[in-house]
Amino acid sequence: MDMPYKYLEHGADMGIRAEGSTLEEAFESGAEAMLGIMFELQDIKEYMSVSVWTSARDIPLLFVETLNELLSIQSRDGLALKRLRVDEIKKTDRGFELRGRAFGEGFNMERHRVKTEVKAATYSGLGYEEKREGGYVLQCVVDV
Repeated sequence: MDMPYKYLEHGADMGIRAEGSTLEEAFESGAEAMLGIMFELQDIKEYMSVSVWTSARDIPLLFVETLNELLSIQSRDGLALKRLRVDEIKKTDRGFELRGRAFGEGFNMERHRVKTEVKAATYSGLGYEEKREGGYVLQCVVDV
């Protein structure tokens, strides 16, 4: 099965290019790509969920803000996150906001295979495209 995302070469950092048939799916694919850099996702159970809310003036910035919010939640709450479910992305008078839930469990060093640390999603390589044939593409570079 083809994954709805791919990794891009970028020196010491890692680029993420996420696709989806909807904008929400593209955000979910991007979150999965970033979390997959950090953990073997199949080792993480979805025992709990946490609310995710982000806002930004445009869609590419919303992508970076959302990825960084996932990193913040994971670090703050001692979690290993597996995926993001986006419930809504809506236009506001100040830009856009995203509401969703992240799923995972408490981090356990003995059970969760850590691959590498992602420190932050960055504005480097930031991109957003609504394809003519349908679907959406989001990309950015994460600092590893």
